[in-house]
Amino acid sequence: MLTLPEKILFVLLLAASLYYAYTGFRRVYLAIRRGRPEDRFDRLPQRIGRALWLTLTQRTVFKRRPLVSLLHAFVFYGFVYYLLVNLVDLLEGLFGLHARGGFWNPYNLIADLLTALILVGILGLMLRRYVVAPRDFTWNSKVPLHEKVRQGIPRDSAIVGAFITFHVGSRLLSKAFQLAQEEPDPFQPVASALAGALSGLSPQALTFFEHFFWWGALGSILLFLPYFPRSKHIHLMMAPINLAFGKEKPGALVPLDLEKEEEKFGAEKLEDLSWKRLLDAYACIMCNRCQEACPAYTTGKALSPAAILISERYELNEILPEFASGKESPRPLMEFALNEEALWACTTCMACVEVCPVGNEPMLHILDVRRAKVLMEGEFPQELNNAFRGMERAGNPWGISQAKRLDWAEGLPVPKVAEKPHPEVLYWVGCAASYDPRAQRIARSMAQILNAAGVDWAVLGTEEKCTGDAARRAGNEYLFFQLATENVETLNRVAPKTIVTTCPHCFHTLANEYKDFGGNYRVVHHSEFIAELLQEGRLKVSEETRKVVFHDPCYLGRHNGVYEAPREVLKGVGFKLAEPERSREKSFCCGAGGAQFWKEEEPGAMRVSQNRYLELKGTGAEVIATGCPFCMAMMNVEVAQDQEAPEVLDIAELVARGLRA
Repeated sequence: MLTLPEKILFVLLLAASLYYAYTGFRRVYLAIRRGRPEDRFDRLPQRIGRALWLTLTQRTVFKRRPLVSLLHAFVFYGFVYYLLVNLVDLLEGLFGLHARGGFWNPYNLIADLLTALILVGILGLMLRRYVVAPRDFTWNSKVPLHEKVRQGIPRDSAIVGAFITFHVGSRLLSKAFQLAQEEPDPFQPVASALAGALSGLSPQALTFFEHFFWWGALGSILLFLPYFPRSKHIHLMMAPINLAFGKEKPGALVPLDLEKEEEKFGAEKLEDLSWKRLLDAYACIMCNRCQEACPAYTTGKALSPAAILISERYELNEILPEFASGKESPRPLMEFALNEEALWACTTCMACVEVCPVGNEPMLHILDVRRAKVLMEGEFPQELNNAFRGMERAGNPWGISQAKRLDWAEGLPVPKVAEKPHPEVLYWVGCAASYDPRAQRIARSMAQILNAAGVDWAVLGTEEKCTGDAARRAGNEYLFFQLATENVETLNRVAPKTIVTTCPHCFHTLANEYKDFGGNYRVVHHSEFIAELLQEGRLKVSEETRKVVFHDPCYLGRHNGVYEAPREVLKGVGFKLAEPERSREKSFCCGAGGAQFWKEEEPGAMRVSQNRYLELKGTGAEVIATGCPFCMAMMNVEVAQDQEAPEVLDIAELVARGLRA
C-alpha cells in the first residue's frame, strides 16, 4: 500500500521513535534500580503466572467502581489485541498483505468489535474525567502535592486519551475506506457500516483517505512512543511487573538491619526507597482509589496515599536523566510528596494496599519516611514519647509497672507458665487487656471461656511484654527490635502449640513479623479459637436474639484475611447479624492503628472513629461487636457522647455472657 519513499520514511521514523522510547524506558529502569535492594525474586514462575492471571482477568480493577472498571476493561482488552492488529496493519502497509477472508475472518471480527469497544471505553472515561469530573480526580486543599501535579495530570490524561482515540479511530476509518472500495465484510460490521456512508466518494478520495488514516493509526504510535515513559500510560507495562513482585502478604514490613551503624534508616529521599517502592510510583494508574478508601482522607485530613505516589512520579520525571545516571535527588520527600500532618495521619489500616488495582503499597512509603524521621532525626509527635518510654522501661505503652500485668485476673483461676511451663494453648493477653480497665473485661471473659471449655492453657503473666506493634508503625524500629527479640526468646522457651490473642495487633505481629526474629508460631485470634470450640461442642451457650453488627478490625481483616470466624461466633450464639455498607475487606478503620491511639488525631472534618461509629449505629443494631480492644476503645469514645448509643462489647464478652454450665 505504501510507496517506496513512504516505506523508507516509515522505517526511519520507526527507528527514531524506538531509539527515543528505548532511551526513556532505559532511564526509568535505571531510576528504579537506584532504589535499595529488596528480595522479591523468589518463586519467579509462580509470580509471573499470578501477575498474568490478575492482569488478564482484571480482577483487581473490578474490586470497586464497576462501570468505570468495565470501560477500562474495554480499553485494556482492546489494546492487548491491538498488539496483533498493529503488526498486521504494518505488514499490510509495508508488504501488501491483504488480511481478509478465510483464515482472517475471526481475526477481523474480534479486531472490529474491540475497536468499537475501545472507542466506547476511552470516550466514556474522558467524558467522566472532563465533563462529569467527580471528586475522584481532586484533592482537598490540605493535601501536599508536587507543584506540577494539578496541571500535569489533566494534560497528560488529555494526551493519552487523544492518542488512543486518534490511533484507534484512524484504524477504524482506514478499514472503512478500504471496505468502501471493495465490498462490505460481515466479519467487520462496524467498519462496514461506516463504509456504507462513504461509498459515494470518488475512488481517488477513498484511496487517499485509506492511506491517510493508515498513517494516522501507525504514525500516531511512532509519535507517542517517546512520550510513553513519561505518561500515565506506562502503567500498562509497569502494572503487571508490579503485580509480579508483590508480596505473598501485601503490606508486610521488611525488617531493618540495625547492626549497620553507618546505614541510613528509612527514607528521606527518593533513592532511600526500595526499588519496589520506586516501581510503585511508575505503576500507579492515578485512579485515586486508595485516596477514596483512606480513612484519614475521608475524614478531611491532609493525607492522600495517591498524592504521595503521584508526587514521587512527577519528581522522578523532572529529574529522570540525572537521577538515572546516579546523581543525588535534589530535595527530600517531605518537600514535595507529603508533610508532617500527612505523615502522621496514617492509621496503617492497609485500605490503600487492598484496593490498589496494580499492587502498590502506599502505606509502606509512609512507614519508610516515619522510620527516617524517628531513627535518623528523632522527630515524631511528642505524645508518642510517653508510649515509647513506657514500652522501653515498663514493657507496655501505658508505662504501668510490669508487676501489675496480671491484676486483670484477680479472683479468677488463671494458670501461669511459671506453674505450667508447657501449656497446649498460651493466651497472649496483650497490653490493652492487661492494663486498660475496660479492656480487662475482655481478658476476664476469655479466661472464663477457656476454663469452661476445659482448655489446657496458661498466660505468661509478668514475663509478657508489648509486642512492639505501635513502636514499629510509628517508625521506632529500634524499640520494636528490642521487644521482639525479648518476646521471641520467652516464647521459644515456652514453645506453646497454639498462641491465642484477643488483640489483632498482637496477632499480626506474633504470627507474621516475629518470623524474622526466629519466632515461628501457630497464632489464632480469639474469634477463630472460640469458633473452633463452638464447632467442637466444647462450649454451651444460651442463645441471644438481639441484632448485632460486627466491626471488622483492620489488622484482623485486611492484614490477615480473617472475616468469617467472628461472624460464625456471633451466629453461633444466636445473634441476628447486620452488615454495614463497608465491611470485610472494605471495612472502615476505627482510627487507632498506626500508633494513632497514643497521639492526638490530626485535624479534619471529623474523627475517623466518628465516621465509623455513625455507620455502625446506622444499621440499627443493638450491639456493636468488636474483636479488638483498641477498636472497642475508639467506639466507646463515640458512645460516651451519644445518649441513644448501642452497647459496645467484644466477642469474648458476648460469648461469656451466654455461657451455660
